[in-house]
Amino acid sequence: MSSIQQGGAEDGMHPRPPAVRPVTIPFSDLRERDKNLSGKIEEGLGPRGLGIIAVSDVPGFPELRRRLLRLAPRLANLPDDVKKGLEDPDSRYNFGWSPGGQTLESGNPDTFKGSYFANPFFDVPTSDDELLTRYPSYCRPNIWPADHLPELEIAFKDLGKLMWEVGLMLAHHCDRYVMQQGVGPCDGKSLEQIIACSRCPKGRLLYYYPRPFSKLKEEGQSVSSWGGWHTDYGSLTGLTCGLFTRQSVEIPAPDTGAGLCIRTRDNRVVKVTFEDDELAYQIGEAAEILSRGHLCATPHCVQAPSGENALNVDRSTFALFMQPDWGEMLKLPSEIPYHQEVSDSTKRSAYIRGILRKVVEQVLPSNNVKHLHASPEGPVVAFTAANVILHILLCIFA
Repeated sequence: MSSIQQGGAEDGMHPRPPAVRPVTIPFSDLRERDKNLSGKIEEGLGPRGLGIIAVSDVPGFPELRRRLLRLAPRLANLPDDVKKGLEDPDSRYNFGWSPGGQTLESGNPDTFKGSYFANPFFDVPTSDDELLTRYPSYCRPNIWPADHLPELEIAFKDLGKLMWEVGLMLAHHCDRYVMQQGVGPCDGKSLEQIIACSRCPKGRLLYYYPRPFSKLKEEGQSVSSWGGWHTDYGSLTGLTCGLFTRQSVEIPAPDTGAGLCIRTRDNRVVKVTFEDDELAYQIGEAAEILSRGHLCATPHCVQAPSGENALNVDRSTFALFMQPDWGEMLKLPSEIPYHQEVSDSTKRSAYIRGILRKVVEQVLPSNNVKHLHASPEGPVVAFTAANVILHILLCIFA
């Protein structure tokens, strides 16, 4: 991990987390498939790393980032009836416009954030009605505001495809590092192959609305005030640095403590900083499981700015979630350091497992459910991509 910089200003009794620069790899090194980057991968994404790496000097990225992020305020401020027509509740709001509405850890509803979801590669991932019903969050078609913001589609797809291509290069070097730890091709497809074969990468354009000063003061007291603590469940997540504007004019971040925060392996909370012209990538839980814990996902959240400088300031950013195909069979290692399956020990855990089992049986075909059962030889050995999150829940509540 790179050195920790001095923490930001305090908000009342709440100090801002110290800032940390992630491990950074130049694009010129990343594109060389034979270059040994295992040391960098381990430092940034291994068991003692932050779970995030920055990539610098990516050709064309600064222009594509700015072009898309400048469209976020225009999209978010379209008339309400237009945005309503861009929603897709059948996909659980995982395609098109999503107005937010989640509950923050403070207990307050998140009404000051909106998102736009789309697949940057496939407008229609599949026409199979059974798949559309079973996996609506992955298989539904894209929705584009062709009549109201036609430039969004090309800007969204161009940035998403570039981030996917760079992510694929990073995945190749992650595979080389993992193989050096003794996890080879015999254990299933590589991370690079899983991402390359997937039909369901998902881009998310986020817009954070300007907030009244009273709200800024209240939110400044929580490190997760703009996005709650979570760990990505996919394979690899690409991130852009946020773009701040006040009345349509780009400005520097109004609060150096605002933005992406991560909980380190030794349980410290730090603010991760990377430059506007750098891409960042985080490891998801699926990659952690399949690498036997040699690549590690990390809990993270987003902290809102506070203070008078943040008044009338909005923020736009973009994330690309690279995840296994909905039907991909993933071979689970026999040993998983951070997600071990254990036997039932209390009535409560058995009750929770029973509920989760019913959910599995309702949403997955019977030939997949059997993969979630433990065997005398050890933990389960295979599951589909759609089972990953359910399997993690079963392990946690075993």
